[in-house]
Amino acid sequence: MIEILAISGSLRAASTNSALVAALAANAPADCRATVYDGLGRLRIFNPDDEGERTPREAAALIDAVTRADGVIVSCPEYAHGVPGGMKNALDWLVSRDAAVGKPAMLVHASPRSLYARAALAEIMRTMSFALYEDAALEIALLGKKPPEIEAILAEPANRQAMREAVQSFAAFIRAR
Repeated sequence: MIEILAISGSLRAASTNSALVAALAANAPADCRATVYDGLGRLRIFNPDDEGERTPREAAALIDAVTRADGVIVSCPEYAHGVPGGMKNALDWLVSRDAAVGKPAMLVHASPRSLYARAALAEIMRTMSFALYEDAALEIALLGKKPPEIEAILAEPANRQAMREAVQSFAAFIRAR
């Protein structure tokens, strides 16, 4: 069983990115278990002085979740052409740890307009030594949709199949490492 940690870089209650990672988890193939990480908003702002024995409980939980996962999937919005602070903060908690080193990761997208954040997030994650899987891109355009529309779009058979295939392809990447 491939264990995947799915992270939304958004804290919004009606986040399209959160909806996408939840749908990915619900549509994961039978040989994969995807767990959605929901602690982003509870993480204290990263401070290197708080590492080691002083690591806050929520940060330790994130580090443990990434360490235990076989791979990580991230869907992240773009704010002012960049990665939102909450997502960057979560990554900062992982910087000096081994959790990210060589960890397979895949970026998925809920908006066709988030090109700057995509590039920035990929650069950050590569710098942290995540093994980015870039062979299969999954983008389901949800930007500007209301929750009922988002649910309907994510429930479309073609989109459910695309999510399954993306996770399956990512799982094959993980197995090949």
